[in-house]
Amino acid sequence: MVLSFDSSKPITEPLTVLPIFGTRPEAVKMAPLVNLLKARPEFHCVVGVTAQHRQILDQILEFFNITPEHDLNIMLAGQTLAEITTRALTGLDDVFKEVQPDIVLAQGDTTTVLAAALASAYHKIPFGHVEAGLRTDNLYDPFPEEINRRLTSQITQLHFAPTQMARENLLREGVDSKGIFLTGNTVIDALLQVVNRPEAAVEKTPGERLILVTTHRRENWGKPQENIALALHEIIEKFPDTRAVLPMHPNPIVREPLQRVLGQHPRVELTEPMDYVDLVKVMKRAHLVLTDSGGVQEEAPALGLPVLVLRGTTERPEGVHAGTAKLVGTRREDIVQQASRLLSDADYYTTMSHAVNPYGDGGACERIAQAILHWAGRGERPQDFTPAPQPPPVPSSPLDLVRA
Repeated sequence: MVLSFDSSKPITEPLTVLPIFGTRPEAVKMAPLVNLLKARPEFHCVVGVTAQHRQILDQILEFFNITPEHDLNIMLAGQTLAEITTRALTGLDDVFKEVQPDIVLAQGDTTTVLAAALASAYHKIPFGHVEAGLRTDNLYDPFPEEINRRLTSQITQLHFAPTQMARENLLREGVDSKGIFLTGNTVIDALLQVVNRPEAAVEKTPGERLILVTTHRRENWGKPQENIALALHEIIEKFPDTRAVLPMHPNPIVREPLQRVLGQHPRVELTEPMDYVDLVKVMKRAHLVLTDSGGVQEEAPALGLPVLVLRGTTERPEGVHAGTAKLVGTRREDIVQQASRLLSDADYYTTMSHAVNPYGDGGACERIAQAILHWAGRGERPQDFTPAPQPPPVPSSPLDLVRA
């Protein structure tokens, strides 16, 4: 059901929009939207952050020149999912009472998103979900992200679906088509705003192939994370012209196997979390990406990089279908096999690196803004995002399939 906008508000009065986010990936994807809304006279944009990830969130806020009006600062060492949820929900309850927004926005699949949607529902405020409709159809993989997405969709009024597959997921679940807007993904807006900045300029090192690795997801903690580290060690040893850069998540559970297996290797650079420009610079220099990050799965293809997805499932299967990504899981031998093929078969590498990115064209934020105005009776419905025609996919194998 799509809640109608309160038409008693004068049409000349700006719509009060309250974007909420708490982690670095959310901040990257919401930042270009926040800045667009702040620049448009039709909107009064008030930003709230939960600071679910304090340090790495602040890097993005500073880079995109965003100062939140409301900062809940809920981060505590070792807190449980239940504690994150309740602290975010209580804090947002107070923010909503003060701001009284016309619409609340949140992006993605974190606990912050679910708390923002719940708080909106309790206050009977319409909620807009940026990057809506992603699914793996496995309740506990990724955990708790799949749960957060499914629950959020049930109490969302405006669903900003990044791709046609995401839109079809929502329709299959009974979501009203009038409330679904096919926008593309805002992460491509962010990437395109950054990639050509002077501070993002890079030069590749002749004779060196750089592998970017990012891994942090909860379902990969423990043995899967160790398998990833062992696989990367084997790949680097097998190909002497390769070097790896691995920005580590602050969580010590994530870091321990990486530091133990890879910490002494001369061609593996374990770094602190990178600010967004530095991460983009590494991607621009990279030859190959290994990741369990959703955002990197979307960004790397825009830079012509093949992606090996270190997960058993993905809620972003469009890249797999387009041929720019491979779902390899966390078995050591599978990671080594697929990486070795890309590093030794030039034709295979070219096919993956030239696949078209299905995730966006840089216009997602404008479509979302127009969708909000349309919902408020102040403009036409935006045109759907349409990706460029896809080339023939890479020949399939069992690892191409999205395993439930």
